[in-house]
Amino acid sequence: MKRVVITGGASGIGRRMATGFAAEGYEVFALDKQNTSFDEEHVCFLPMDLEDERQVHQCFQSITRQYGEIHVLINNGAVSRFHKPVFELTSQEFDKVLRTNLRGSFLCCKEFITQHSPGSYGRIINIASTRFHQNEAGWEAYGASKGGLVSLTNSLCVSLANTGITVNAVSPGWIQVEDYEQLTRIDHEQHPSGRVGKAEDILHACLFLCAPTSDFINGANLLVDGGMTKKMIYADAFNFQA
Repeated sequence: MKRVVITGGASGIGRRMATGFAAEGYEVFALDKQNTSFDEEHVCFLPMDLEDERQVHQCFQSITRQYGEIHVLINNGAVSRFHKPVFELTSQEFDKVLRTNLRGSFLCCKEFITQHSPGSYGRIINIASTRFHQNEAGWEAYGASKGGLVSLTNSLCVSLANTGITVNAVSPGWIQVEDYEQLTRIDHEQHPSGRVGKAEDILHACLFLCAPTSDFINGANLLVDGGMTKKMIYADAFNFQA
């Protein structure tokens, strides 16, 4: 049985991935600051703060000592609440986002690499965001952290050549985790795919990248956004005032 660690696994996309990987036969370790419980077999929740290097180390050590080698790491844990005007964003808030989203993912990668058996199957998947290259005002910290995560993916792919570990990123677009039925027709129809994304879409992308037959996909950043980043969106010409 393959073992997967999913950070940010207590809720949202992370929780759906935890239950989805368990359903596919993986032994799942969901890591998060937020306490939770799972009814599913083969899902174990462990508390961990991505900002705390000591906690990260102890958590990975505990898993490997008790259960054995970890085969897959999905860096999904992230802070996204500090979206505010750049004129109001404090350096402390910016630092917190980078420490959690980027530095925390790096720490997990280091622990995963350390316990990996050279040459054996291994997968690292970094959950980035389409905000790494397209964004809105007020998302400086989050966008910078996700851009850094894509760059980290690129570098690790090269550094881990011939180790058996592939390193890829998945960049979600609009993924609606709750109240999907409350979305409007316009919400859906603006996507070239005709609908807003669901957590299952990210789960399916990660399962695909984890397949042994996907070993030639390495250093990729898979955009899962219903085609939205391929659109050129202009203001309505009739409403534009020169």
